Amino acid sequence: MSVAKSLSHIHPAQIRISARLLVLILFTLGNGGIANAQQSDAKNTPPAVTISAPEPLRDLLKTHFQLPMTQLVDETDRATFMRRARKQISELLATEGYYTPTMTLHSAMPHTIPGTIPVLEVIPGPRTLVTEVDIEFKGDLAIDEPGRRARIEKLRAAWPLGAGQPFRSPAWEEAKAILLSSVAAEDYAAAEIEESKAEVDSDSHKARLLVIVDSGPAFRFGNLEIKGLSRYDPTLITGLAPFKAGDSYRRDQLLSFQTKLQNLPQFNSAAVNIKPDAVTHQAAPVEVVLSEAQSQRVSVGAGYSSNTGGRGEINYTNNNFLDRALLLNGGLRLEQKRQTLSTTVESVRDQAGRWFSLGAGAERTFIQELETVREKVGISRNQLYDKTETRFALNWQREDRAPKGGLHQINETLVLDGQLRYRSVDDPLFPRDGMVTEVRIGGGSKQALSDQNFLRTYIRHQFWYPIGKRDVLLLRGELGYTFAPSRFGIPQEYLFRAGGIQSVRGYAFQHLGVREGEAIVGGRTLATGTIEYNHWFTREWGAAVFTDVGDAADSVRQLDLAVGYGGGVRWRSPVGPLALDLARGQRDGKLRLHFSIAVAF
Repeated sequence: MSVAKSLSHIHPAQIRISARLLVLILFTLGNGGIANAQQSDAKNTPPAVTISAPEPLRDLLKTHFQLPMTQLVDETDRATFMRRARKQISELLATEGYYTPTMTLHSAMPHTIPGTIPVLEVIPGPRTLVTEVDIEFKGDLAIDEPGRRARIEKLRAAWPLGAGQPFRSPAWEEAKAILLSSVAAEDYAAAEIEESKAEVDSDSHKARLLVIVDSGPAFRFGNLEIKGLSRYDPTLITGLAPFKAGDSYRRDQLLSFQTKLQNLPQFNSAAVNIKPDAVTHQAAPVEVVLSEAQSQRVSVGAGYSSNTGGRGEINYTNNNFLDRALLLNGGLRLEQKRQTLSTTVESVRDQAGRWFSLGAGAERTFIQELETVREKVGISRNQLYDKTETRFALNWQREDRAPKGGLHQINETLVLDGQLRYRSVDDPLFPRDGMVTEVRIGGGSKQALSDQNFLRTYIRHQFWYPIGKRDVLLLRGELGYTFAPSRFGIPQEYLFRAGGIQSVRGYAFQHLGVREGEAIVGGRTLATGTIEYNHWFTREWGAAVFTDVGDAADSVRQLDLAVGYGGGVRWRSPVGPLALDLARGQRDGKLRLHFSIAVAF
């Protein structure tokens, strides 16, 4: 005679955990806690009984079933242990679909296990398989209409625990959660699982599943109810909403709206939600709860880089410039080889991720015996959409260049510049898998406030590839070419030099370029590449070996690729990745240390 086991649950707002899964968690907390407590007193004491079971059930039992730590001295101890084992192991195996296990305690198994430690042999028996799945719908979604029928068929087709698959309690709960989430993602914010039932026949090892989902009514967005706003006009918030009152409810739009608000510098936090109240389903109010950030901030910092030497800086930020939620950034940075004074004013990003910026700055550099002093102003239109950032700018620049032993020039140019950057990485701070691609093109004309006709093109690609659990292969390449009659009359920003961190290690910063007098100046062409292998010994510390190649010259024919190679230490610091590299430049045979660190106060 077959024995049928039925698990039935009512879900008023969310899926509840099954009885068997709850048992598994209780064993984990209870027995695991006991095990941890015992380990503190008998850390190296082996259990008095070992388990013999098929993989991967052996790991499940070792993790969640507490073995005795003292010897079973008589039949009473053995009987007590076996009663507990049959009860707890049966419930554990049931979560994996095994309902008819057998357990035998052997005094010893000399041919497989040395000594006389008893062995608990667990034979799980046949695994229960799903034979039938019935998914029913109620509420607005169940209305007989082509669009709704198509959606129901799509939901049923996506059900992950289908016929022929092993019946496991965790998979059963996960399947219901996915189903409910899919229904509630569009239109039906108040959807709930009205009933779920798994009928398991332990004799035939079959499971029949039933799920009834009540979608409730279809929801539409209502008006925004903004809380916590004092300094800013409500249009700052409403302009970012990807929906308007009367639109059909979409959970992804709600989350996108919340993310945009959280990314605004004007707020410390932002939460967006609607109440799934069936009474207000035709115009559900959207509640926006904000916490405003301090509008003005001054920060200082210090650091060191083998490229430009030691530095100190002071920065000022105003998130509500002119009381119009404009973002003002100003900063002074003093480095050994470069000094910069800059300021920018940015508008708030709109719903499409667009914003405008106006900037001005002055900079002095003295690198590789080339002194430059430049002043620049510019305006740009920027957009960030998903993983792609674009920038179109109009910049005016005046540069006073004085190479030691070379030609002293003052160059002016008005440049129309375009830039595209695509970033797809698993972790922005510590990438292990993904890529970053940057393309830039811009130029100036003698007919429009420029001393020279030129068109600058540049592309850079960086690729991370994970190897095993701890290693990463990094590949990087960049190419650049400036179309122009000559390099003279063109500011250094639109020419190319190479060498140093993020370029060709083993050579000084911007040491690879065109020699003019005693100085190295920018050329019209660039080519560099890197291959680097990283191995992480721990989560924070790793090591790398690398080879860099590259050069900058006035023409492609004049390129003479320099090679640098070496190794270094990697540290995942709280402020970002740090690298300390020792590299040898093949041209001169010298060893050079490359390092960069910055600290904000």
